[in-house]
Amino acid sequence: MIPRVLLLSVLVACGSPTDPDVSVEQPGPHAVGTRRITTTIDASHSYTLQAWYPTTAATAEVAIESLEAEPLRTRYAGLLAAVGTCPTRKLDVAVDGEPEAGSFPLVVASHCHACTRFSNASTALRLASHGFVVVTVDHTADTMWDLLDGNEASLDSAQLALRVADLEIAIDVASPALVSADRTRLGVFGHSFGAVTAGRLAQLDDRVQAAAALAAPMENPLIPGVVLAEITQPLLFLVAREDNSITEFGNKLIRDNYTAATNAAWKLEIADAGHWSVSDLDGLIPTFAKGCGPGTRQDDGSAFTYLDPELGRSITASYVTAFFRATLEADEGARAYLARGFPDEIVSVAHHD
Repeated sequence: MIPRVLLLSVLVACGSPTDPDVSVEQPGPHAVGTRRITTTIDASHSYTLQAWYPTTAATAEVAIESLEAEPLRTRYAGLLAAVGTCPTRKLDVAVDGEPEAGSFPLVVASHCHACTRFSNASTALRLASHGFVVVTVDHTADTMWDLLDGNEASLDSAQLALRVADLEIAIDVASPALVSADRTRLGVFGHSFGAVTAGRLAQLDDRVQAAAALAAPMENPLIPGVVLAEITQPLLFLVAREDNSITEFGNKLIRDNYTAATNAAWKLEIADAGHWSVSDLDGLIPTFAKGCGPGTRQDDGSAFTYLDPELGRSITASYVTAFFRATLEADEGARAYLARGFPDEIVSVAHHD
């Protein structure tokens, strides 16, 4: 076997326009700013969002909980202090940094059921460093804090409608606060229930040009609303092979979604990944344990250890970044990256037009 470094050197030397651009595996050329945005639409409800964007300001390593407002900041710190190393603890950002001049594609993100807007912070950070504005949301009545307070949201079409409305707020109200956000180049991604939400937004809002689903199918018989045949945008599907949360039945539905996609679609399958391996909340509370430390394989019940959490998040960030660079920016090197498994002993990929 040719060593990967040597192979990539040969590819670069050849200069082919379809060489995979492995720069998506690392932070991009832009420093990343982040700011919390709170907006009130009516007297009954306010929305909390987090923007991630290219900045001209200097960055520093900050505690992830410091980006939250009190009293949730203290609660978040307490949860982190009580668990091991699986959840993300630090981010390299410029808090409230001045947005970089220019125009950058906009991506909105939908978190998992009973999670937070920081659930995919690593992916948002990677995207922003490669020249995207990303807005993540705290979904109405469906956050980790709601769950911990005994107010768990339902997994149904009514909650799905609330989630889609949250993303529309992110697009129409929050993103204009960042003059660099270009809503004519719009993408969406989501994890778990967020994958369904991303699919529903793509189905309903023709401004969306590409959508990605992490560790759940978009069209899902357990949460009615998404009709894959009505989604015409390019799609990305991520399968966590040891996902004991949605089980092998859920993974089969993801694969079926990929096959049924009407436009260009990509599917990546990550070995030894659990449902939370893509998330910065991996292992933070017992609900998010499947992706942190020891687990049980789905096929034979044998013991194994989940993929290193940082590697799982990095793989996710790399492929989501490549997907949106390929679809929103017509980047051929990123498109070529999507055609290969990196690292090939962990990731397998498939594609159809």
